[in-house]
Amino acid sequence: MPVIRIEDANDPRVDIFSRFSDAELKRGWSSKGPIAQGSLFIAESQNVIERAMASGVEPVAVFTDEKWLERARDMVRAIERVNPEAPVYLANAQLFRQVTGYAQVRGILAAMRRPRPACVEDLLAGAHRVAVLENVGNYTNIGAIFRSAAALGVDAVLVTPSCHDPLYRRAARVSMGTVFQVPWGSIGSAGDWTEDGLPLLERFGFRTAALALSDDSVSIDDPCLAGVERLAMVLGTEGDGLAPSTIARCDWTVRIPMAHGVDSLNVAAASAVAFWELRYRG
Repeated sequence: MPVIRIEDANDPRVDIFSRFSDAELKRGWSSKGPIAQGSLFIAESQNVIERAMASGVEPVAVFTDEKWLERARDMVRAIERVNPEAPVYLANAQLFRQVTGYAQVRGILAAMRRPRPACVEDLLAGAHRVAVLENVGNYTNIGAIFRSAAALGVDAVLVTPSCHDPLYRRAARVSMGTVFQVPWGSIGSAGDWTEDGLPLLERFGFRTAALALSDDSVSIDDPCLAGVERLAMVLGTEGDGLAPSTIARCDWTVRIPMAHGVDSLNVAAASAVAFWELRYRG
């Protein structure tokens, strides 16, 4: 596995770690033209890289500084077993920060091939509990939701077309790599995902619970929810929450009881409460 020292922040060999946005890496092209290696994402930290590889994702290049290379020798050897041709680019700490544009990077970086999207029908076929994220736009929240989903037994996470990508660097890092442990896929079409997304859930026997504040909502610990065989928990974007049309089309509107005059929780915190309280007990 070649180790190549980088001496210049403008070295084109590390462009994938510095010159392109997450969206450009996902597309595999930018205004400058095609990106070498095709559709990629950047994994940051040993946890994320190891869990990505455990799920079958192939690394194509590594970038780190001397300190992290010494700490991660075993992982670098694991990368070499998966892809012996993947170069390890090495820089001093100052140049590493200059290239990445971050004052602090948590571990080493790996450019990895983007896996093929999961088939939503396959995800739903054997699931009892799924989370639907409607237009959630904060990477930290997406990562935290995936971590809770992994810990609390959610079978799959479904993201609407306007959601940010769970494989974007910050989301994957906050998730501690659980975006590679919890199956996920896209649901619905751009515009109003419910037009074809909700019928799809219904076809696989799912009832839907919209997490929202409403006069006709039921408490999350209501007995009517406990025995549902297949349940989709629908969570809305930061600030505005779920669209009124989504709430109207779901089977239940579900609220988490609040104390001390607090009206609601952050979507990531609410997801953890919902995943635990509405877990499958079969």
